[in-house]
Amino acid sequence: MVELTAVTAQEKEILNNLLEKYQYEFSQWDMRDVDENGLFGYEYLDCYFTEPNRFPYFIRVDGRIAGFALVSDYPEVPDRPTDFCLSEFFILYKYRKSGVGREAVRQILDCHRGRWQLKRHPHNMASVYFWNKVIADYTHGDYTLVGNYPDRSVDYDDGTPADVFFFEN
Repeated sequence: MVELTAVTAQEKEILNNLLEKYQYEFSQWDMRDVDENGLFGYEYLDCYFTEPNRFPYFIRVDGRIAGFALVSDYPEVPDRPTDFCLSEFFILYKYRKSGVGREAVRQILDCHRGRWQLKRHPHNMASVYFWNKVIADYTHGDYTLVGNYPDRSVDYDDGTPADVFFFEN
């Protein structure tokens, strides 16, 4: 059973621990380094507990943490109207390719209705395949995908232009 649960302020450190695992994995694509303490850090973490319209979720399977999702109203592409952005999404390896991610995305999107943006790194091929399938299925093909988004402010830390999905639900 896949369940989405809001992360409480008391659980922020747990989310921070998972963010480190996520960023370590992602560093193979965006080439970020750790800081002097050996950590990547996530500069927006506190915002999810102090600002409105930021929604941190744990993704649980049978009560166990299987990943997380961070939803905000902060657009990836500022000149395109948006209500929500799936800022970060992470599923632990054990739960991948089992439908957990797909079900978690469905629940997230069903909770937040409106105009969406979702950014992905084009070199992360597992992510490319996952998001192509999940967004196409959820929207019944009614979405726009802009590959190599031309606005350089959307680029990843390694300089790679992002792919950005736009859709409504």
